[in-house]
Amino acid sequence: MPSPNLLFILSDQHNQKVMGCMEHPHVHTPHLDALAREGTVFTAAYTPCPICVPARAALATGRYVHQLRAWDNASPYRGEQESWHHRLRQAGITVDSIGKLHFRTDKDDNGFRQEIEPLHIVDGQGDLLSCIRQDPPFRDQRPGILRAGSGNSTYLDYDRRNTASALRWLREHKDDDRPWVLFLSYVCPHPPYISPPEDFGLYSADSLELPPQALGDERPDHPVLAYFRRFFSLEEDLGEAAMRRMMAAYFGACTFLDRQIGLVLQTLDELDLTHSTRVIYTSDHGESHGARGLYGKFTLYDESCAVPFLMRGPEIPLNQTIDTPISLLDCYPTILDSTNLLAAGSDEGLPGMSLLELLQSPAADRTVFSEYHAAGSQDGHYMLRNQQYKYMYFVGQEPMLFDMKQDPQECRNLAAEPSMTHVVKGFETELRTILDPEQINRQAHQDQAERVAMAGGRAAVIARGAFANSPVPGEEPMFRVYKDNASR
Repeated sequence: MPSPNLLFILSDQHNQKVMGCMEHPHVHTPHLDALAREGTVFTAAYTPCPICVPARAALATGRYVHQLRAWDNASPYRGEQESWHHRLRQAGITVDSIGKLHFRTDKDDNGFRQEIEPLHIVDGQGDLLSCIRQDPPFRDQRPGILRAGSGNSTYLDYDRRNTASALRWLREHKDDDRPWVLFLSYVCPHPPYISPPEDFGLYSADSLELPPQALGDERPDHPVLAYFRRFFSLEEDLGEAAMRRMMAAYFGACTFLDRQIGLVLQTLDELDLTHSTRVIYTSDHGESHGARGLYGKFTLYDESCAVPFLMRGPEIPLNQTIDTPISLLDCYPTILDSTNLLAAGSDEGLPGMSLLELLQSPAADRTVFSEYHAAGSQDGHYMLRNQQYKYMYFVGQEPMLFDMKQDPQECRNLAAEPSMTHVVKGFETELRTILDPEQINRQAHQDQAERVAMAGGRAAVIARGAFANSPVPGEEPMFRVYKDNASR
C-alpha cells in the first residue's frame, strides 16, 4: 500500500494543557480540538530536553541529548548525525521544511531538500552565555513578563509568513506522483508574550485560574527550584495581576497559532489532500506561565517538559486517547514507519518506537526519559516517567517523585516518604541503565567550558551578552549584558 503524505507541524513552547481538547477551562483552540476529535491524542508526551536547541537536535536524530552532547542553546544540530530528513531524502521522498529549525546554519546539510525561510541560531553560535555554569551571570525575566499584552511582534509576523509559505507549498505539491513530507515549524507561542488584540481580548485576565504553586509560600522550596528563581530574578512574586496578564497574552498567542494551523488544515481539505495525508502536531517543550513561581521552560515539571501530541489521518483511530508515555524521540521511527522506510543499521539502539505500533496496543506502559543541562541549572537534571510516577534526579540534590495519577499537578513530592523508598530506588536503578548521571554531568560541564574557551573566554562571552528570543530571518538579535557574578 502506498504511504500517505505526512504534514508534521511543530510549535515552540506550547504548554500541553493549553488546548481545549486537554480540557483547559479557558483557552480557545478550535482547530487543534477538531484535529484531536478526528484522530488520536497522546496525553503523556514528553520532550527529551525542555529547551529549544537540544530538543530539536534530538527530534531530528532520534537520539538522547547526552548522546549528541547537545547540552544547551549553543550546541545545535550541525547535520553531521543522520536525521530522519536525511533518510527520507536519500529514499527519494520530497522532504522540505518551512520555518524555525534552530540548527546551526542553512549552510550545513541538514537533510531537507529545501529550507524555506529557516530560523537558525544566532551567528551559528547561539546562547553562549548558557555555557557558563560556574557562577554564571544571573538573568532578568521580569521585563518580558511585565510587558505582556496585546499588539504585534516579529514572531507573529513570521508565523503568518510561515502559514502563507505552507499554503503555497501545498498547492504546488497537490498533484505530486509520490507521497511527500512537509515539516512546518512555527515559533509561536514562544515569548515575547504578545498576542494580537483580537486574541488577547478573548481572555479576561481576572477570571483566569492561576497555575499550581504559583505564589508566595505555595512555591516549592526545593534547592533546584530556588536556584532557578534566583537565576531568573524571580525570587519575589510579580503579583497576580502581572501573572494573569501574561497568561492572557500567552493564551492569545496559542489561539493565534491555532488559527494559523486551521488555515493549513483547511487548505488540505480544499486541495482534497486530507484523506491522503497524516498530520502530526506537537511542540518542542512547554511553558510554565507562573507555575512554581517560574516562567518559560527549563524544568522537568509537566508544564515545561510535557508537550501536546496529536495525530490524524489514514490508519489513525478517531477520537482516541492514549495515556502511555511517549517522547519526541518516537517521531524518528514513526516518520520512517509512516513513509514505509525500513530501519537501517545506523538506527540500531535508538530509544524511540513507532507510534503507529503503539496505536495497536494503546494500554501499554513504558518509561520515557528527559534531561536538562542548560541555563538556570548548576548540575544535571534527569527525569523518568511511566504511567504511574514521575521521578526527577538532580546531581548533588535530593530527588523528587510524584504520583501522576493521584497528583497530576505535581504538588506533593513523595520522594522522602518511607513507603516510597523502593520506588525511588527502582527509578534510580533504571536511570543508571540509560546513563551515569554524574559522569554525563561532568561531560556537559567540560564541553561547555571548552566552548566558552573557544569563544574567547568567560569575559568575552559575558561581554557578548544574551538575547531573550532568537531573531527571525532578517531581524537583528537584541543582546543584553549581565553582570559577572564572579566579580561581585
